[in-house]
Amino acid sequence: MKIYEIKAKSILHKTKIPGADFAINHYSGCQHACIYCYARFICRWKRKNERWGDFVDVKINAPELVAEESKNKKGTIILCTTADPYQPIEKKYKLTKKVLQNLNKNMKLSILTKSDLITRDIDLFKRFKNCELGLTITTLDENIKKIFEPFSPSSNARLEALKKLKKEGFYTYAFIGPILPYLTNLEKIFKEVSPFVDLFMFEDLNLSLCKKEIFKVIRKKFPELEEKYKNLSKAFWFDKEKEIKNLGKRFDKPVKIYFKHTGSLTF
Repeated sequence: MKIYEIKAKSILHKTKIPGADFAINHYSGCQHACIYCYARFICRWKRKNERWGDFVDVKINAPELVAEESKNKKGTIILCTTADPYQPIEKKYKLTKKVLQNLNKNMKLSILTKSDLITRDIDLFKRFKNCELGLTITTLDENIKKIFEPFSPSSNARLEALKKLKKEGFYTYAFIGPILPYLTNLEKIFKEVSPFVDLFMFEDLNLSLCKKEIFKVIRKKFPELEEKYKNLSKAFWFDKEKEIKNLGKRFDKPVKIYFKHTGSLTF
């Protein structure tokens, strides 16, 4: 793993991510090295000779920039869109913690992570007038998790983090994305996770961004699914939308669906 300490010219940027106005990316690159990660596009222009998961840019002056750039801003700000704000390197640099300390507390804070390290900053979250805290859960099957998200915390650790955050009174959500066709058990996730979240969000698998990586894994670990993955269609994803909506009603939980294939993902 190569760590590059750099100084950024600016840190707060407008974003078209649904539900957010601004994004802060104080880390670029991610140690979790998830096979499907769309942020790997960074490699194409930033670290052309390095694989996704093998590098992280650490913008060491981010806290100072945040203090200045956010002080007069209004709206929702998300951490992060090109990395996980609580990836392992955060234990050393504590950059997310410092950013939170300096961020305008009147802005709505939105955080999405795969790490239970998020619970470390509960006291900081309480300083914000409005915040929503989410954990990504693509599967509750640990064997599948290890294949697609090799260096991320366990699904159980994420579930325990949601429990703790909910107990502390925060608005919480689970991000089920991307859904891994024929591998993500949506009913099981609703059953296990529902008591600890206020909302479920769902994203389809966009193979146009990670086709090579996904099929390499499917051929090696799930060869029986290769033809099914080759033949994924809009009809499949429309059926998934129906399943999600039915499960939402069954478990009495609101759902937001961001599917590119069905047109429900808009910018």
